[in-house]
Amino acid sequence: MTTWSFDAIGTRWEIETATELSGARRAAVQARINAFDAEWSRFRGDSVVAQLAVNGGAVSAPADTVAMLDAYRELSVATGGAVNPLVGAGLESLGYGAALTLHSGSPRPAPSDWERMLRWTASELSLAEPAMIDVGALGKGRLVDLVHALLADLSGPVIVDASGDLIVRGGGIRVALEHPYDATRAIGVVRVEDQALCASATNRRAWGSGLHHVLDARTGEPVRTWAATWAIAPDAMRADAIATALFFDGGPELAGRWGVPWVRMSTDGRVQRSNDFSGELFTR
Repeated sequence: MTTWSFDAIGTRWEIETATELSGARRAAVQARINAFDAEWSRFRGDSVVAQLAVNGGAVSAPADTVAMLDAYRELSVATGGAVNPLVGAGLESLGYGAALTLHSGSPRPAPSDWERMLRWTASELSLAEPAMIDVGALGKGRLVDLVHALLADLSGPVIVDASGDLIVRGGGIRVALEHPYDATRAIGVVRVEDQALCASATNRRAWGSGLHHVLDARTGEPVRTWAATWAIAPDAMRADAIATALFFDGGPELAGRWGVPWVRMSTDGRVQRSNDFSGELFTR
């Protein structure tokens, strides 16, 4: 196996393949990542979502609009509105915006009527008024799937790993579930074979006193009950979505309906798992 490592969308990527990727293949991967970033990044002023945040109105829908926002609708319903694609302004108010001030302001709840404001079809994406769309609940998983699809014709095993969101094809690997409070330890291991595993933790993208990137959209406050989550699904977008939903009531029930095994660890050290999770846990 050969490994290609690079940085993109603010995270470290590693792509493992049986043979070294050609220059043309690497260029195609980077072009796909850049295109997704140009559409959905709230950290660049020229992106599609950044323009909508300033002006509102309607634009041609990016190719992934329906897949991601339809999933967001399910997440929002399942979590009683805790997951909301218009949470971007709330993250920015706590300092996690394009300027990366990392200085906290007042918590800002996302609009509860987001489905009135945000509309989408396969051809059009629109906002009734300016607002910041944030696809962080499942966007990185979606991008992992897109990169993986570019490598579908390769022979042999393929692993696409975007720092906690990974997909494996043509074999299996054992993955450690990193302890959210000690990166040198694991709370368990699980074998991932022809599947995706996505993890989320409040110690990642954290700043200030108790501030991190997982917000309850209803209050604009960072979540306090759960510290880390893991989910396994056939595709990374779905695994990423459940990893986010698990921070809230309703997440385990949605995982059950989607057939997604999961684990989550609370901020006081308790661990829960679904009955269909096949890995080994080292803690109770």
